[in-house]
Amino acid sequence: MDVANNTIPGGFILLGFSDNPRLEKILFVAVTIFYTVTLVGNITIILLSHIDPHLHTPMYFFLTQLSLLDLCLTTSCVPQMLVNLWGPDKTISYLGCAAQLYIFLGLGAAECVLLLIMAFDRYVAVCRPLQYAVIMHPHLCQKLALLVWASGIVSTLVHSPTTMKLPFCHHHRVDDFVCEVPALIRLACGDTRVNELQISVIGTVFLMGPLLLILISYGYIARAVLTIQSQEGRSKAFRTCSSHLAVVFLFYCSGTAVYAQPRSHFSQKGGKFLTLFYTVVIPTLNPLIYTLRNKDVKGALKRLFGKDRRVSEE
Repeated sequence: MDVANNTIPGGFILLGFSDNPRLEKILFVAVTIFYTVTLVGNITIILLSHIDPHLHTPMYFFLTQLSLLDLCLTTSCVPQMLVNLWGPDKTISYLGCAAQLYIFLGLGAAECVLLLIMAFDRYVAVCRPLQYAVIMHPHLCQKLALLVWASGIVSTLVHSPTTMKLPFCHHHRVDDFVCEVPALIRLACGDTRVNELQISVIGTVFLMGPLLLILISYGYIARAVLTIQSQEGRSKAFRTCSSHLAVVFLFYCSGTAVYAQPRSHFSQKGGKFLTLFYTVVIPTLNPLIYTLRNKDVKGALKRLFGKDRRVSEE
């Protein structure tokens, strides 16, 4: 059916690397492994933060929100991606594509806001430690979490409907792995200036704005760390912030490369690998970054398995 004539198409074709079946089989195995690690890692963080009382702090409350966002984001697109990578059928229904777009864009915007809130949490912890418990009160944390999810809903309701109303070309071939805004704009055969302007606005509000505030907060954090006399205190402050900084770097580098550039600058093949990176790799790395050097999470795991072992022995 023809979108240009204001009718709903039967579906889209997600091309991916359909011109290279061998590469798709390799990617299928890689994506399956990454998705499994993503599920295990993020679910583990959510369960530990809920079960272990030592992790009932604002930092781990927001880390739980990040894990939940990553789980939802990957699950919204990776299962369909695996189906398309495995066999010759690359189709996705119109409603499926729309749902993927709405969820994907909303969760991406929500994660931008969440990373900003996590930076604020680290700022209070390092710069105003004596007032941390008073400022980061559980009620405030809950309100900030609601703000995160509400911002995602607002973002996707503003941008997604106009994207799905574009006059798509008759072939409906989306040259990417997921139905995201840049890929659908490339599919349009009509005027997309309004949509490209919206990308710039969304990129400024949800990418550049939070990133600027995060950098400002870490400027204050760096100044506070330099005033700490003991080496142990500096190392503790650095460990407190290094994981968050690594996640911010990975997320914003990939997000900026996609949403902060005009349409003509997108590299087709490079853009596809970038899509794989921020939909598959980053959600896998986030729990690893927060757990590999985190003594609290390691301690929670030891207490959990130690308790299970003692129960089984009894």
